[in-house]
Amino acid sequence: MKISMSKHTLAGWLLRVGLASVLLYAGFSSFMSPGEWAGYLPQFLTSRFTGNGLLYVFAGYELLLALWLLSGVYIRYAAGLAALTFLGIIGTNLAAFSTVTFRDVPMVFAALALLVMEW
Repeated sequence: MKISMSKHTLAGWLLRVGLASVLLYAGFSSFMSPGEWAGYLPQFLTSRFTGNGLLYVFAGYELLLALWLLSGVYIRYAAGLAALTFLGIIGTNLAAFSTVTFRDVPMVFAALALLVMEW
């Protein structure tokens, strides 16, 4: 039996898997090595909450968002939330842009492309 998939469907699936893989890696890595990630938390939040607690909440959020993207349910909303998440990461880490968060720029555009495809 041959399974047929349109280019549009395949492109959407590839975008979802790509975005989810980034979120899954960051989420799991945050739980496994919190010291490597805590420095990227915004100062205005770490001054009010414990760094590890905040990191674990955000890591859980990233994992849930990844699973949502992979589920294929309400993809446009998941894609929009992913774009906002990556924009938030960039915006709260502008000092690290040239060395780290520049990598999040393509993730914003991938999420926006997925959003437009699913609209």
